[in-house]
Amino acid sequence: MRFELLRDLELVRRGWRWGQVRPEWPEPAAAIPELPSLEWARAEPVRSLRWLVQQGLWLPFTRLMTRPEVEGDEWLRDQDRAMILVSNHVSHADTHVLLAALPDRVRERTVVGAAADYWYRRPWLGRLVSFWLNTFPFARSGGAQGVLHSSSRLLRSGWHLLIYPEGTRSPDGRLQEFKPGVGHLAGETRAPVVPIHVQGTHRVMPKGRRIPLPAPVRVRIGRPLHLEPGEASRSFTRRVERAVGELGGGSRAPEVVGSWIERWRATAPARRRPRPGGGRGPAGGA
Repeated sequence: MRFELLRDLELVRRGWRWGQVRPEWPEPAAAIPELPSLEWARAEPVRSLRWLVQQGLWLPFTRLMTRPEVEGDEWLRDQDRAMILVSNHVSHADTHVLLAALPDRVRERTVVGAAADYWYRRPWLGRLVSFWLNTFPFARSGGAQGVLHSSSRLLRSGWHLLIYPEGTRSPDGRLQEFKPGVGHLAGETRAPVVPIHVQGTHRVMPKGRRIPLPAPVRVRIGRPLHLEPGEASRSFTRRVERAVGELGGGSRAPEVVGSWIERWRATAPARRRPRPGGGRGPAGGA
């Protein structure tokens, strides 16, 4: 026993390095706030209050400031099935513009993904954006299992989910690499993924600016994408990323925007729209 104690002391003495600079460990990073439960933001009377604020205040203001040109919104008409709406991200104005571009029926059922470490660090700010835009907090660092589970639950409950897979605003407007979460989410829920590209919002509210400026914007909505049998989630994420990039590049290829017959069929009422597997009936339930 005494021999083992002396040996341990000798090891400590040798490892201490007397007279040398001691190592300094970095300060721990600020913890990501615990993601709050926001069921209240999607329940009455909050939903009705948000609708009144949207219709009477920020939707008219957004349309007046940006005069959005929307292309491809037929893919969102009479859509009963929950969808994952995926867009590029260059400005804080993106969310307002994209929500203004959505049909009323889709907007009222859309939850917006918001970075927890940015919008929810201050509880009052998190509550405000949750009421104002029906946001959903997600963590940009750490494990993604909890975020995917919550997102899946929203989709299965019939809510559409608007997310920015780049994770943050692009500093120069160029499309950044998508995070793989969108592929995992599509694989878990089998929800269709609608690629969207927004252009011009960097002039409305550049990064670092708090007051919006009037500028025209353009929103292009592409053909919904589905995970193919046997397709890996990361490969599907790359396919979604390419579709968003091609929409931004002005592509009118049928695989990106759909053929004219597909766009015409997309405008048919859901109860008359042919099912993917044949026959007629609802396009799908959440």
